[in-house]
Amino acid sequence: MTDFIRPDVRLVCGVDEVGRGPLIGAVVTAAVILDPSQPIAGLTDSKKLSEKKRQLLAKEIRQKALCWSLGRAEPAEIDQLNILHATLLAMQRAVAGLSVQPEWVLIDGNRCPQLPVPATAVVKGDSKVAEISAASILAKVARDEEMHVLHQRYPQFGFDRHKGYPTADHLRAIQQFGVLSEHRRSFKPVQQQIEASA
Repeated sequence: MTDFIRPDVRLVCGVDEVGRGPLIGAVVTAAVILDPSQPIAGLTDSKKLSEKKRQLLAKEIRQKALCWSLGRAEPAEIDQLNILHATLLAMQRAVAGLSVQPEWVLIDGNRCPQLPVPATAVVKGDSKVAEISAASILAKVARDEEMHVLHQRYPQFGFDRHKGYPTADHLRAIQQFGVLSEHRRSFKPVQQQIEASA
């Protein structure tokens, strides 16, 4: 593990985000308070799990957690605020959506949003803290589902494969088919395409 010292309270909430890097769609966050009497095996950073394993764990987390909530910031908010501040806003929304008020919030990364309860940022928390791992899994599954919906709407973009990240395929699709309303206009490749086609 690390030198991270877990707060000595009962209701610990983990928070993580997914989707800071993509060129399209919302940044999605999750907040999770686990139930100590119903442990969940196999929790880790969502990026280390297969899609099938993530979906199975997400189902188990939704069933067994004391409570969980998703938060989001839309592309227009990302363009207005910048991705960091939009992510912090989405984290605030996830915590605010919990049906149980946590005593302490552990956030993946090195920045904490303003919250009404004490919070600690934990670097690589999604690998170290079960609650943050659970949040990373719920956020990832939720955002991937949104990318599958977007793929059905715009199959020529291949969102089911690259999930909106700036891969060569995605950049080619933007050049070929143009910028969608769901794209983040402040992100450089999208901005460049808008300027090129102006």
